[in-house]
Amino acid sequence: MEKMPYRPELDVVPVAGDVTAALQQADVISTDWRDALPVLVGRTVALREMRMADAASLFALLTDAEVARFISPPPSSVEGFERFIQWAARQRAVGSYVCFAVTLADSDTAVGIFQIRSTEPDFGTAEWGFALGRAVWGTGVFHEAAELVMDFAFETIGVHRLEARAALRNGRGNAALRKIGAKQEGILRKSFQRNGEYLDQALWTVLDEDWRMKAIWGGGKLIMH
Repeated sequence: MEKMPYRPELDVVPVAGDVTAALQQADVISTDWRDALPVLVGRTVALREMRMADAASLFALLTDAEVARFISPPPSSVEGFERFIQWAARQRAVGSYVCFAVTLADSDTAVGIFQIRSTEPDFGTAEWGFALGRAVWGTGVFHEAAELVMDFAFETIGVHRLEARAALRNGRGNAALRKIGAKQEGILRKSFQRNGEYLDQALWTVLDEDWRMKAIWGGGKLIMH
């Protein structure tokens, strides 16, 4: 999901309830992800709801030129990321979007995000995407976090088809999707605009049946707490 669904102009839409106070607090325990996201715990990573305190680290990491090279422009300030975090919580509450902050097991600092967005009612089909700080590239953080997110998407949300798009020039992103078992279904010609240029994208998919077969093979569902 190289094009982030967040748009700053959505911030002006009145929304019932104040999510800011909840986002200042520690993780909330809930049986429904629409109320609050669970913490997904792996061997070396933990994924949790974004908090307002994450805005500074996410701004620093995701506006890095190499990180932002193949994604739509992220918020341009810490305050912009704070608005994005609030927007994400509102979209999660209405059941249309999920965004996890990625942290390391020995640190609660956000080092990236994973997003899941419904593209049809009830999350039958969803689009997912990710952005991670350069410091954790090549460390296995992506692979572990991606497995946690897929398990959450298929087993908790009930997604049937999970799609991802990656610019053909984004060799790292395409290789990462292939490595976790996604299947390339085709090329979306000139489907992503970045820096005034339209780029071709590869369409990658994982089906719920693919994921469950991987679990049977011992591919490794990870633990959710």
